[in-house]
Formats: sequence, structure tokens, C-alpha cells
Amino acid sequence: MKTEPCRILLVEDDREMLDMVREHLEGEGHTVTPAGLGAEAIARLKTGGFDIVLTDLRLPDVDGMEVLHATRETQQDVPVILITAFGTIETAIQAIRQGAYDFVTKPFALDEISLLVGKAWEARRLREENRRLREEVAGRYRLHNLLGRSPAMHSVFALIRQAAPGEVNVLITGESGTGKELVAKALHFNSPRADRPFVPINCAAVPATLLESELFGHVKGAFTGAVSTRRGLFREAHGGTLFLDEIGDMAPELQAKLLRAIEDRSVRPVGSDQITPLDVRIIAATNQDLPARIRAGQFRDDLYYRLAVIPIHLPALRERKEDIPLLAEHFLSRAIAASGKQVSGFTPEAMTILLRHPWPGNVRELENVVERAVTLTGGGAIAPEALLLDVAVGPPATLSLAQLPRRPTLQELTDEYVALVLKETDGDKARAADLLGISKRTLYRWNRPSGAPDESSLDDTA
Repeated sequence: MKTEPCRILLVEDDREMLDMVREHLEGEGHTVTPAGLGAEAIARLKTGGFDIVLTDLRLPDVDGMEVLHATRETQQDVPVILITAFGTIETAIQAIRQGAYDFVTKPFALDEISLLVGKAWEARRLREENRRLREEVAGRYRLHNLLGRSPAMHSVFALIRQAAPGEVNVLITGESGTGKELVAKALHFNSPRADRPFVPINCAAVPATLLESELFGHVKGAFTGAVSTRRGLFREAHGGTLFLDEIGDMAPELQAKLLRAIEDRSVRPVGSDQITPLDVRIIAATNQDLPARIRAGQFRDDLYYRLAVIPIHLPALRERKEDIPLLAEHFLSRAIAASGKQVSGFTPEAMTILLRHPWPGNVRELENVVERAVTLTGGGAIAPEALLLDVAVGPPATLSLAQLPRRPTLQELTDEYVALVLKETDGDKARAADLLGISKRTLYRWNRPSGAPDESSLDDTA
């Protein structure tokens, strides 16, 4: 396989073997540093700078196992490939258990070495990319990235700081659009579980008949359509955090099974007698009044108390209006970066409208309004007309083309409105078409990127 050039430490006491492997790897573009003894290899490891270590298991001074351990201590992410004779395969397998990447048995073809080097290099790159992404995500959800200067939000931040390091379950409440999932991620990525999975599920978006299987998994043949075994989200989240969004919409019969899983710290897949122990922290969220649903017999009080060990309530945006300028400027910066437009900020009149608006859709609505305003603004500061908000009644005002900084084309207005509806439906084209009162085929035609093939052959009823 073709591999990007990398830096290889080659450890082999057989001079003829060392030269042969070295010439082969250098012929493929790699930089090879040779070492004839284990002690020499360990000394070179301390200087760093290697991407892969390729070492014989049997060496005249220290053996390849010691080279492996030295690599783990000095350059933990560097894969180690062992060269072994048939009689030492058992030792090589033991080395893999202790962190070696793989081994090759003498005699070997040089192409085998190339293949192993390529796989080890790709595995290392994937690990580094995953770590970079985890660090990026963790940075995105650090507390200083949760915006708010109001007393209400300072109370939320204090609760997050206290709750994040612990293991107890958390229940986040608040209206739609207040940022409950953002808080859940802040809790996870500021916890000792930050390098483990964060697994979210919207309980309201999954049919009740399928939610049990989604959460707990199932075995093949457990029900019609179960053509293969499924692990389930509880097991996917093992060691990490399971985020149960819209928990208030969960069916009562499934609430009982969830309660059992939380109390027993284990799950039993649908159709199985096998019980799997689990280590999962539960963070749940809802926009509903769960105590009221308990009184109405629609939610179990014992499950509520299991979930709400630490309750965190997110205030509506209208209850923390001092945060609006901070949030608006934040969303403006993101919209400018995405669109490349030269927008300098908000006029005082526009900011006044933002402060007076009741924000029934909370922070999510504010984000959408700012994105729309950037789209409709040709340049300079965002004026009140670009917000399309009526302070007196709250919902978007009727579009007055004469008031806009420039007259948009019909295509621009169509594209903008279709984009807004698609965003509201999370990209669900069938639902968006229904809201727009058009066929799915027409929506594909309107939303088709320039140069993309026409999908007008789609069935209107799809």
C-alpha cells in the first residue's frame, strides 16, 4: 500500500537483515534511523522524532520488549512493530497485549513490512486526528464558551462547575431553544469522562416502539426486522455520558425499564437473557414541567428523582435580556465568518429591537434572526429592516422590499426562505416541502446547488 513518508527507527542486530529492510523502506521514501542494539535504540528514542519503531524481538543486549516499554514511556503514541522468529510468537502476542501494534514473523517478504508500516502509520494518524477533534470539541464546550453575563446564567455556570466533576445524574430543564444540549456537553467535556463517548438521543424523535431497542439494543431475530444484533446506546456510551433529550416524552412503560437500568447499572438487550453491566452517567433534558406530568400520572416520580439528582434550569432569553448584545455579537461573528460578508455590527436602532423582542424561540431564534439579517444586509451595520422583527407583536414582520438596503432578487428570497425552513426541520426535505406547500421534487429543484444534476425524477409522494 502507498504510504506517506514517515520516520522509522529500525532495530536489528543482523547487519544483512538491517541493510535489506533499511534500503527497502528508504526506497519507498521513508527516513530510516538504524540501531544494531537495544540500548542504542532506547538512547535514540529519548531524542524523539520517530513515527514508527520496527524492532527485532531478540537482541544481544536488551530485547525488543524493553524497546517497546521504552517507546511507551518516551513516545506513547508511536506504534511498535516486532520482528520475531516462529519460536517466539507467544512472546510477540504478549507484547501486543502490552501495547505493541503488530508483529511479523521471519522469514518475511519485504512487502509485508511495507503493509504493516502503512497500516501502523494510518492508525497513528487516525488516533491523532481523533484526539485533535476531541480537544476541539472539548474546547468548544468549555465554560468560558457558554455565553452570559446575567446573574441567572452565572448561577447556571456555578452549578455546571459543581456538577461536572461528579458522577451523579443531572436533569436540565428549560424552554426549547435555551441551549440544554450545550449545557449537557459542557458537563461532559469538563468531567473526568471527557475522553469517553458523549452519546445523545432525542427521545421524542424516535417512535416508542423503537426507542427501547435504540437504548438497550437487541439480538438478531428479537422482533420482525431485527436482522442483526444491535449494541444499543447505553452500551455505546459505556464509560461516558448518555444524553436523553426530551425525556418528558418517553412512554410510561419504557420509563420503568429506564429506571431499572439506572438502578441496576446494567441493561438487557431486547430478546436476550444476557445482562450487561454498564458505567454510564445520565444527563437528561426536557422543556416540559415534569412535576406537573407526575401529578397527571404521565411521568414516574421515582424516575424523576433518579434523574434530577442535580437539577439545572436554563432561563428563557426574555428573562436575561442583558445577555442579548453578547449573544448577538457572537452569532454575528459566526455568520460573517461563514458568509464572508462585510458587516460591521448592529445599528443602535437594530439593537434596541433585539432587546425589546420577546424571543419565544429563545437563543436559537436569536441565532436564526442574526443569520438572516447578515444575508439581507449588503454591507455596513445591520439596520432594523434587515431583522424582519415587529417589536409590537413579536413574530417576523412583513417583508418591505423598499426598506431593505438593496432590492434582492426573487431567487435570493426563495433560496433564503427555503434555507430557513430546511434549518427549522433539521434538513428533513419531506417535512420542509410539506411546510412550504410544494412537492419534494420541487424542493429538490429549488434547493439544488449550482451545477448539480436535476432530481426532478423523484416521486412527488416520496
